[in-house]
Amino acid sequence: MGLACVLCCAAALAQTAPTSQSADANAANTQAAAAAQPAATPQPPAQPGDKSNPDTFKVSVNEVYLVFSVTDKHGAFISDLKQSDFALLDDHKAPAQVYSFTQQTNLPLRVGILIDTSTSIRQRFQYEQQAAKAFLLQVLRPATDKAFVEGFDVTPDYRQDWTNNLDALESGIDSLQPGGGTALYDAVYSGCRDKLLTARGQEPVRKVIVLVSDGDDNQSHAYLDDAIKECQRADTNIFAISTNVSPSRDKGDDILKKMAIATGGKAFFPDSVEDMPVSFTAIQNELRSQYALVYKPADFKADGAFRPIYLFCMDRRYTVRVREGYFAPTS
Repeated sequence: MGLACVLCCAAALAQTAPTSQSADANAANTQAAAAAQPAATPQPPAQPGDKSNPDTFKVSVNEVYLVFSVTDKHGAFISDLKQSDFALLDDHKAPAQVYSFTQQTNLPLRVGILIDTSTSIRQRFQYEQQAAKAFLLQVLRPATDKAFVEGFDVTPDYRQDWTNNLDALESGIDSLQPGGGTALYDAVYSGCRDKLLTARGQEPVRKVIVLVSDGDDNQSHAYLDDAIKECQRADTNIFAISTNVSPSRDKGDDILKKMAIATGGKAFFPDSVEDMPVSFTAIQNELRSQYALVYKPADFKADGAFRPIYLFCMDRRYTVRVREGYFAPTS
């Protein structure tokens, strides 16, 4: 980008618009592209699930709600930055208006726990179950947060719908049984389409998938790009924990990393199954260490097109972790 464009972008981000006259309208507008309908992509088999989610409500199309994290070169979170410390481009243009910038360390969470139950992870499956349950016990606040449990081998297998009941979530994880092939892309696609796309409350929420898998896929109807795009439509970050503990990395690790980067999350590669709780703890820390930005894109069109996002910190010692973009809804 040219210097003039970056300076223009920084100036736009440094100016916050006056508060809306209607609190209800403003709350309804904060989620822009997440309400977009899925485009025509290869569809995995329909899965059971309650489509009448009580968290669902309609939103406007002309604002974007963006959550992101900032780290230094050592991976430590930076939590004291100001709005003027960032510059943003949406579809290669500075935003038309910035409505708010906050440090949202306590956003309500909507967490999808996706656990690979294919034959390839049978030997370490019980340990993965224990680590996932410990993670939910540590991160989930019953008053504000919700989660669901989805296992997958050849098909997605929902064992617990949205709930804040820890006992129910633990039972859902315990009921998973390993066996069969691996339909990773179908599982991620289905979880975003059927659960996370409409997972909203009366305030902004942080939506994430915690994916425990070796990254291999040999059964999906959907493709890797379909799964990533559906996450972007659902405004969902993927935090992946690889179950490949061999000394060498393989194609599955690359897939997990690609999914995480494209959605603004992160992939973790423990050296052993005993190190898996460390990865869960790192995810927990990140979910409580982020910024939130609400803005109106310039030249916005409700045409279903993908709009890339470029967000960076003016202090180049810091790295911003954010999704690569979002899909505009269709009118």
